[in-house]
Amino acid sequence: MLDFRVETFIELCRTKNYTQTAENLHMTQPAVSQHIKYLEEFYGCKLFNYNKKVLTITAQGEALYKYLVTMSSDANKIKNEIKEIDPNKKSLFFGATFTIGEYVIPKIVSEISNRYPDINISLVIRDTSELLEELKKGKIDFAFIEGFFEKTEFENYLFSKEKFIGICAVNNPIATEITKLDDIINERIILREEGSGTRDIFEKILYDNNLSLNNFTKKYEIENISLIKELVEQNKGISFLYERAVAKDILMRKLAMINLENFSEEREFNFVFLKNSIHKDEYKKWYDFMKEIYNS
Repeated sequence: MLDFRVETFIELCRTKNYTQTAENLHMTQPAVSQHIKYLEEFYGCKLFNYNKKVLTITAQGEALYKYLVTMSSDANKIKNEIKEIDPNKKSLFFGATFTIGEYVIPKIVSEISNRYPDINISLVIRDTSELLEELKKGKIDFAFIEGFFEKTEFENYLFSKEKFIGICAVNNPIATEITKLDDIINERIILREEGSGTRDIFEKILYDNNLSLNNFTKKYEIENISLIKELVEQNKGISFLYERAVAKDILMRKLAMINLENFSEEREFNFVFLKNSIHKDEYKKWYDFMKEIYNS
């Protein structure tokens, strides 16, 4: 169990506001100040600077935050494991982004149930940004991430490399043409919401080609991959997704791949957890096990 003042410190790092931290933790603002003062005296350095009503974290504060976030997450996992009386009935808490959750994880969960029938699984499907927050809060042990993340904050193992492609309806004229990226901006683009891995990747591709979403005059934002594919199939627009998510649809001639000139994009699916975790060896075993299933 970590010192209760650690929770105050972590929350203040997130909010950068004493009043908001006090409200979130249901305590008084002077109490927040006392907790921070205690930690600064304990570590013998300034953790925050307050200048012109703006609170900033010092370099020492940033370093401490990274360590304490991991320690807090580890403490939550230990607490959950201690509560489990039967050592054979462990619980596994993990998350995945939407594409991975829908097209990769089912096979993995099925095999876990075969080999470890007594294990309890808690799986969350979220955007990349939300999963990273779940990791920091200790609500999940590890996550499968398809988007960009700060690799200095997280330990990661490459799970796979996946092709990222454009898709359209089979009766869309661009389905039979060699097209330039600049030429598709007249199409309606159907994309995921902000914070999703596939959207981040698509925006990065546009940026690298001196384009942006603003170049598209017609846009739909939809959270559900199946609905995106259905709308594309009905020729309501085009989209960009991982090939794994549309391979069967292309094979069945429900969708067509857009043949883009000089376009060959491949992105990583990563197995991610907090740096310096005391459970690193355990997570590595799960990574090896899940990768074996994925490759089989």
